[in-house]
Amino acid sequence: MPEPSPRIEDRRFLTGQGRFVADLNRPQQLHAIVVRSDHAHATINGIDTEAALEVPGVVAVHTAADLIADGIAPLPCAFPGDALEFMAEVPRHALADGRARHVGHPLALVLAESHAAAMDGAEAVMIDAEPLPAVVDGARALAADAPLIWEEAPGNVAFRFEMGDGAATEAAFAGARHVVELDIVNNRVSGAPLEPRAAIAEYDAAADLMTLTCTVQGVHTVRGQMARVFGCAPDRIRVIAPDVGGGFGQKNFLYPEYVLAAWAAWRHGRPVKWVAERIEDASAGTHGRNITTRGRLALDAEGNLLALDAELTADIGAYLSGGAPGPSTKAAPTAMGGVYAIPLIHMRTTGVFTNTGPVDAYRGAGKPEANFMIERLIEVAARRCGFDAMALRLKNAITETPYRSAQGLTIDGGRFRANIEDAVRLTDRAGFAARRQATAAAGRLRGLGFGCFLETARGAPQEGAEVRFAADGIIELAIGTDSIGQGHETAFAEIAARHLGLAREDFRVIQRDTALTRTGFGHGGARSMHMGGGALVGALEAMLATAGGIAAELLQAAADDVSFADGRFTAGASSQSVDLMAVSAEAGPGGLDTFHMVEDAPFTFPNGCHAVEVEVDPETGTIEILRYLAVDDYGTLIDRQRTEGQVLGGIAQGLGQALGEHMVYDQDSGQLMSATLMDHVVPRAIHLPAVEFHLEGVPTAANPLGVKGAGQAGCIAAPQALVHAVLDALSPLGVDHLDMPLTTETVWRAIQRAKAA
Repeated sequence: MPEPSPRIEDRRFLTGQGRFVADLNRPQQLHAIVVRSDHAHATINGIDTEAALEVPGVVAVHTAADLIADGIAPLPCAFPGDALEFMAEVPRHALADGRARHVGHPLALVLAESHAAAMDGAEAVMIDAEPLPAVVDGARALAADAPLIWEEAPGNVAFRFEMGDGAATEAAFAGARHVVELDIVNNRVSGAPLEPRAAIAEYDAAADLMTLTCTVQGVHTVRGQMARVFGCAPDRIRVIAPDVGGGFGQKNFLYPEYVLAAWAAWRHGRPVKWVAERIEDASAGTHGRNITTRGRLALDAEGNLLALDAELTADIGAYLSGGAPGPSTKAAPTAMGGVYAIPLIHMRTTGVFTNTGPVDAYRGAGKPEANFMIERLIEVAARRCGFDAMALRLKNAITETPYRSAQGLTIDGGRFRANIEDAVRLTDRAGFAARRQATAAAGRLRGLGFGCFLETARGAPQEGAEVRFAADGIIELAIGTDSIGQGHETAFAEIAARHLGLAREDFRVIQRDTALTRTGFGHGGARSMHMGGGALVGALEAMLATAGGIAAELLQAAADDVSFADGRFTAGASSQSVDLMAVSAEAGPGGLDTFHMVEDAPFTFPNGCHAVEVEVDPETGTIEILRYLAVDDYGTLIDRQRTEGQVLGGIAQGLGQALGEHMVYDQDSGQLMSATLMDHVVPRAIHLPAVEFHLEGVPTAANPLGVKGAGQAGCIAAPQALVHAVLDALSPLGVDHLDMPLTTETVWRAIQRAKAA
């Protein structure tokens, strides 16, 4: 494998040359501030804008009635409804129409000549709100006496979903020697990207073209949804995302603020700029996870897994975000059962409305929840039924591939058992008892935990890529998998450089602009190298086929006698050759430009086993991570260093969820209690260990590169590995289950309860 090289994009980032939306300005732009609800649930009797309009610099104050009068449609939920038993069709207007349904719900839009004036105007808007009873917990929202959030959704049920053979699964449980059951909480978290959401909208009346520059990770998807809201053809909207400072799923969707900015630019004939405050992203940007599961696992006397049953309750917030049903319905089943050969799996999901912010895809999107469930059940089964946890994993790990899962997916290969064996050996599990004894002598508790994972990486099953020969002699690579910090400019240039035998400086990566890329399904689902890279290789191969014919004519040779290597076409064994750029010149402008579309691509299946060793202070509940080990299979690695970087970022988020991140709402008032980074505990560098990576891959045939997605794996594996390490430390006290996050208070209280028992 080639030595790692510096990322192309890092020079501009490190020298302050990045182009982020908040840094951009347009001549004559208006500044937008959104007035939001202070109530979790309230009837809006009126909005008084008179005082706001008198604030110097304020140009306009708009409410829902203005948008509705102009025919602006509600924001769509783009998830395919035919995957569900039913979906409540509730209107999500860009501004609340008569009722606020969560704290942070947009109520009015203030436009002013400056940001300060817009802020002052927003303070002067008077909201006549009549508070209503609120419910902020999914289970409570299903109770018969719970406040009704939408008339269109009786019982607060948004959708139901079922997968698998329920009767056969129950029969397996009836005949099982061992059955374990566990209630599992995947706590609500926020992506908290470094760059908050932002947008600048500009309307060109002469061209009838709306340009929206915004912080998204899928420009074509957002354009399509915008077109539905505005009732126009997609080509009347251009969406551009300059540099994007992180996304983690939160920037996958169309937001009310983007609609408001675009509508206001059209209405007032001036550019409109909106930039979220951090607290706005916390209250009105999408959250993640927030799924509670009752999981059951059936085993025979020897520890063979017979069946898995999962009943999920997915709290999706006050309305359906763009892909809200996906994580708990379409995505979770693909990874249900993890790396284990389980003959029968039955899953049901109930999506529930609550008076909280929207919940949608967050790094992993359903796969972390599914893997966490099976790993917790495996661990609990071992402790309660007398098995060794790692022996139980090894006994049931998938060994024969291709493997047809209970969900109907074909897994083409992986190091499922080998990863576990390597993790056990590399952590010196056999020597752990001595380490634990030494720690106990010092008055502390020591634990060693393992967690396996299986991801299903792909996202949308189609993707396009285009190769273009520009007039300045650079080969442009137009890709539809939009980068949000992963280093696509480097990765795609290196793929093309290796494929054509040229320098990566010979290429320019084009992305994140609907006017410059033909199509695209953005980033999400760890799909960029699998889907975007696969499409790019297809485009390069098709281009070379065309170029080869032209080269044969130039070399006066038969096409079959011409070969290509290191940027040149050569005729037979002769020394006659011609380089690719000369062939391009012969072909003329656009003559070698090639677009390639990948359709119906299969999933790839990244997999691995992570291990964590911790010490716990029984006096304070403080957890110290002593060691973190990742043994993973990502197929062929394009660049080991950058792969490790992606996995490390995921591990940080997974540990954050396990240790402290939690979006908490007050049960009575519905107020968001963790709306700032003082309360939503995102891990800092001092909280994170150095990670030991052992990456051995089985290449996949799902794409020509042999790569498997690595972007989400870390946050899928880390929570269970950390939780198991802490529970192992507490096991001498008889503690075998704790819900995330494992804060110092949570752990301390568990220790005190165990001592008192």
